[in-house]
Amino acid sequence: MRALVQRVSRASVTVDGEVAGEIGEGLLVLVCAMRGDAEAQSEWLARKVVNLRIFPDTEGRMNRSLLDTGGAALVVSQFTLAAETKGNRPGFSTAAAPEEGKRLYEHFSEQVRAHGVAVANGIFGADMKVELVNDGPVTIWLDSEAR
Repeated sequence: MRALVQRVSRASVTVDGEVAGEIGEGLLVLVCAMRGDAEAQSEWLARKVVNLRIFPDTEGRMNRSLLDTGGAALVVSQFTLAAETKGNRPGFSTAAAPEEGKRLYEHFSEQVRAHGVAVANGIFGADMKVELVNDGPVTIWLDSEAR
């Protein structure tokens, strides 16, 4: 699985003019299941996200995790993280099939919740508008293949 993690002061996702999910301080997590992924990749990614030390400590160093800060996670599905960009038109054949992608996206969200983190979600497969205030900015790319 792949994720693009952004430390945020606040973030929200809107579908058809209605707020589907929003958080204050925490992480916006754009997530994509890849073809061949299973629960193990989802669980590894959830552990990595909640333990990633990208929040400042009292000395201003990135030394605290989402678990340490009590922040929330806004989890949004984004199959375009699977983009193959060899040419000028991206291909997405390495993304999981939609049914499997949705299942693993939901499993990932549940795993983050299981760590005690408040989770808000977008709507899988919907045309979403995501708003955020990137804090730092801090943006981290994670891929379960690199573990």
